[in-house]
Amino acid sequence: MKVLEIIQSDAEVPIGVFGDLLVEWHMPFHIVRLDIGEPLPARADAVIVLGGTMGFHDDDLHPFLPLLKQFMGRMLAEGTPLLGVCLGAQLLAGVSGGVVSSNCCGERGLVAIKLTAAGSADPLLADIPASFKAFQWHNDSFTIPPVALHLARSANCSGQAFRIGNAWGVQFHPEVDEGIVAAWSRGLLTNEFAVAEAAHRALARQLLANFLVEARLPACC
Repeated sequence: MKVLEIIQSDAEVPIGVFGDLLVEWHMPFHIVRLDIGEPLPARADAVIVLGGTMGFHDDDLHPFLPLLKQFMGRMLAEGTPLLGVCLGAQLLAGVSGGVVSSNCCGERGLVAIKLTAAGSADPLLADIPASFKAFQWHNDSFTIPPVALHLARSANCSGQAFRIGNAWGVQFHPEVDEGIVAAWSRGLLTNEFAVAEAAHRALARQLLANFLVEARLPACC
């Protein structure tokens, strides 16, 4: 049976709503905790790379980062379905020829995102509105790699989503829930997010379901 590999680099950036949905859909998944020294898999059927408080350039502070970059480059070369979220998207952009910049175009809280024409036609974003709000929590940003399709942008950060073959990167955090938002914002954004949580969870459901369909993984959604 195929298994979804979820790569977690930071204890403070967990799987969130994605985990709830995968359990609901009886989708086998395995979390690799790089932050506590667990090894990357030798192979994978499909991969989600979560976010983290570290940056693309922090190899010296986090020795697993070069290994993760190599792993993602190999998944990309092999055509393994991959979804990078926030840091995961920055890593995917960086290994694909994009430029990742520290302390550039940062965003906090719910931010309006607009799909490009390519985004409106992309299967990862199928049945997602052309304009929607998603939770953001990032300091760094990236340019869209030359070989990629640009799928979405926000007013302050053009690099919100892109695709290269079977790999996608999204700068926003579809996986967060109220508990994660409360922890990250120290409660400051909890009320704001609570109002939008049902719509945000629907976004997470649709995006993850679309990814599983593209990855040819059996899921009922």
